Amino acid sequence: MEENHTRKESLAKNYGLSEADFEQIKAKGIALDKIETELLLFKSGIPKIYLERPATLGDGIVKLTPEQFQDYAHSFDAKKTALKLKKFVPASGAASRMFKFLNEFLNDFDHENETINAYINRKKDKNLPIFLAGIEKFPFYDEIKSVVKQLYPDYYSLESHEKSYRFIKLMLSTEHFDFANKPKGVLDFHKYPSHVATPVEEHLNECAFYAASNSVSHLHFTVSENHQNLFTSIIDKVKDKVESKTDTKVHISYSYQDQSTDTIAVDMNNRPFRNEQNKLVFRPGGHGALINNLNELEADVIFIKNIDNVIQNHIHEITLYKKGLAGILLELQQKVFEILNAIDSRSIGENDTEEIIRFMKQQLNIDVLDDFYKYTLENKIDFIKNKLNRPIRVCGMVKNEGEPGGGPFWVRSFKGNVSLQIVESSQVDTHNSEQASILSKATHFNPVDLVCATKDYQGQKFDLTQFVDQSTGFIVHKNNKGIDLKGYELPGLWNGAMAKWITVFVEVPLVTFNPVKTVNDLLKPAHQPQYEN
Repeated sequence: MEENHTRKESLAKNYGLSEADFEQIKAKGIALDKIETELLLFKSGIPKIYLERPATLGDGIVKLTPEQFQDYAHSFDAKKTALKLKKFVPASGAASRMFKFLNEFLNDFDHENETINAYINRKKDKNLPIFLAGIEKFPFYDEIKSVVKQLYPDYYSLESHEKSYRFIKLMLSTEHFDFANKPKGVLDFHKYPSHVATPVEEHLNECAFYAASNSVSHLHFTVSENHQNLFTSIIDKVKDKVESKTDTKVHISYSYQDQSTDTIAVDMNNRPFRNEQNKLVFRPGGHGALINNLNELEADVIFIKNIDNVIQNHIHEITLYKKGLAGILLELQQKVFEILNAIDSRSIGENDTEEIIRFMKQQLNIDVLDDFYKYTLENKIDFIKNKLNRPIRVCGMVKNEGEPGGGPFWVRSFKGNVSLQIVESSQVDTHNSEQASILSKATHFNPVDLVCATKDYQGQKFDLTQFVDQSTGFIVHKNNKGIDLKGYELPGLWNGAMAKWITVFVEVPLVTFNPVKTVNDLLKPAHQPQYEN
């Protein structure tokens, strides 16, 4: 209590926080030490990550043959009946980026004085022609066109560019379809002969293929509270159908990004930013805040996949690689548990430590400094237990084909330890030519394809918040009604939030990675009807 009072005085003195501010902070459930830490971070800055080298095949990324994946998948199938499986899908993000170029078109198109072709030429817009050329192939085309025809009785007499303009306007209008403000998960993604499916339905369907044991699966969505009804509405319509078709009972659960994980914003002088009502401004902490949601889940194996990475075709191929990653996870976990149990039973000798260290280095990518070999046996065992008694993640990695986003690297800490990490380009000092060169040599990309084990060798859940590298957050520059501000985003969920986990990277084929970053991605073969399954 005394410490809190002292911190309150410090924040009031150094940052001008008032009693009203402290009440606002308390109402959000945010601890004062968190506020103080964030304000200090804005002043000191966040050190950039130091890349040692890219993780490559044979040096941080495991390459398996299809036959080996089959073996691991069979191994997983043999073990899963004793396990509770869960799929974790971050799904709170709005689809605004998907429709960014279309919103720009509506804002900048001179409807009275130019044609769409004239706009395209004026803006050198490469996305709009693709959208218009494929417009009839979008899964939502028929529904929107039907409403356009109802609203505009003269539809058939309109010129084609006018039809397109009204289609786009209706699609994004807040009074009608409002696609850009809805979560991606509830938009129409795939057209089937009998119906149109959303990502929510596709994730539900996928569960039965690789995230079910004893014909039961558990699917968890993180959503924004004001959009949960959109998810439940879809699930109410499709759940029985999916369960009947797959002979699998799927239990659905939801969680929200806790507002206590919001972070304080500052102005360009690193003073707390205030809105027009003179209230402090807080921003969502980014997907790294979801480590708290993940921490609440009860499961033996957790599959993590983004909401937009679903596929209309090749589900059996996707299943093989998901199960394969899970099989690798369980095999490694079994070896780790055997070592930890042997430590508890005091059956580890000096000779055993050499074999254990070899396993840690070669299969778990754990760095062991030369000083280790000077330790006493007791200290060696303490080191081994500390390094092995951690959550485990096996991450699929796809070949880098220029997609934006994080990649796998060997990273050197300030203490000199080297570890495998998923790194975003914004975490790297690209002004440093050496670091920029290493960044550019990444051979693989992070598709957010993780299989996780979050229980220890005694069957207890780890406190995942204890394995976050707090120094790996992001300072971001934003704008609030024309005024520049800075925000702090927490260490990313698969970046710094899992930095201290045991980490294994495995190459998976590109067929497993089919994100929808822009609406035009829905025109790619992975999202178009083939009806092969």
